[in-house]
Amino acid sequence: MGWGDLGAFGEPSKETPNLDQMAAEGMLFLDFYTASPLCSPSRAALLTGRLPVRNGFYTTNGHARNAYTPQDIVGGIPDSELLLPELLKKAGYTNKIIGKWHLGHRPQYHPLRHGFDEWFGSPNCHFGPYDSTERPNIPVYRDWDMAGRYYEDFKIDLKTGEANLTQLYLQEALDFISKQQASQQPFFLYWAIDATHAPVYASKQFLGTSQRGLYGDAVREIDDSIGKILKHLQQLGISESTFVFFTSDNGAALISAPKQGGSNGPFLCGKQTTFEGGMREPAIAWWPGHIPAGGVSHQLGSVMDLFSTSLSLAGLQPPSDRQIDGIDLLPVMLQGQLIDRPIFYYRGNELMAVRAGLYKAHYWTWSNSWEEHGKGIDFCPGQSVAGVTTHTQEEHTYLPLLFHLGRDPGEKYPLSFASEEYQQAVEHISGLVQQHKATLVPGQPQLNVCDQAVMNWAPPGCEKLGKCLKAPESDPKKCSWPH
Repeated sequence: MGWGDLGAFGEPSKETPNLDQMAAEGMLFLDFYTASPLCSPSRAALLTGRLPVRNGFYTTNGHARNAYTPQDIVGGIPDSELLLPELLKKAGYTNKIIGKWHLGHRPQYHPLRHGFDEWFGSPNCHFGPYDSTERPNIPVYRDWDMAGRYYEDFKIDLKTGEANLTQLYLQEALDFISKQQASQQPFFLYWAIDATHAPVYASKQFLGTSQRGLYGDAVREIDDSIGKILKHLQQLGISESTFVFFTSDNGAALISAPKQGGSNGPFLCGKQTTFEGGMREPAIAWWPGHIPAGGVSHQLGSVMDLFSTSLSLAGLQPPSDRQIDGIDLLPVMLQGQLIDRPIFYYRGNELMAVRAGLYKAHYWTWSNSWEEHGKGIDFCPGQSVAGVTTHTQEEHTYLPLLFHLGRDPGEKYPLSFASEEYQQAVEHISGLVQQHKATLVPGQPQLNVCDQAVMNWAPPGCEKLGKCLKAPESDPKKCSWPH
């Protein structure tokens, strides 16, 4: 979902009344970022508070390549990483994930092995349908065991876009919250729905109701669901003791626009890129009675901050034996403070850009290759900026491209190299880069090896359902990551 997809962020059709109301009752973050321009690494960063280059969610198979966890990936979240739910358990929390996990699908990477107590959802995205010989359909889990597969037991109609998954995920959330409230149990709910990821889907009552087509229908259903979750917290009398945060894992995927892609507002490009459209996200914090209503913050925020902030709320300290990139946002939300901190934009294991204050310096630029672009894969449709959106990897290490995001949020007008403004800003950012690189200990890359034998052929619980498939012989290969 993109920065420009919500009414509160200026989307003209104003079809997100519940999220807009959430913003009116809480705090809007205008400068909030993901840790990677695509799904798996940003989710790993959210749950570990660490950049993907530290937690292993990157590849070294090619320079500056984006990589994720398709179903033939061998790697996943390492045991050495401490996830938010593992730490919250120490304070007596019950933890549930609903929806997309995407941190590895092999048994050792199962979310219930990494701190979650309950799971209803899938280890991968809802791609398919597949033929069960070349590739199996992706499983949906209920806790330890699969409950069925997408397209077989959990229907998604690719012609109409109809699927009731968001309604299933909503009911799971409401039931879990009710159960925890009844037992007076503190809880962490990670509600990771994926209806706005192509192939986009919505349930029957929302199909055809948006001015924005099927993508808008999916956004409307997510908005409606969030309204019901917030109302449920209020009706149970626990809204003032529950912190809620809404954001996205990466910017809108313009490759699937206009029919199945969203809006990144005034920002350049989209998912897969380290331009603002790929990494700046809509973000809303809600905690009635604590966060003042109607707040708007220009704090540079990150999904990794949700790790540190959640630990702070639970009265816990972040682990001291590793570098944590997230910061505690409570002083920002409760006292209106601004904390000086940079934002690092990575693609694979390459530091592509850095933001400090209103300045952003690009050390590398790359949209995607000419070869991929020639196949119609375009992450910046209609947004070509000469010398900025490049189809070859361009290095600017010694003379970074610098933008002032206050005057030029669309990254169209690089500052003159000769200006005093340029020299002062680059000198400051260069110091931050040196500091950052001095503490950087890259994790073991998890996204290098693919093998058809590790796909979802026979997930736990498949025997009971008669859904086990025969895996091919193991044949590990280097994954190909073109972007």
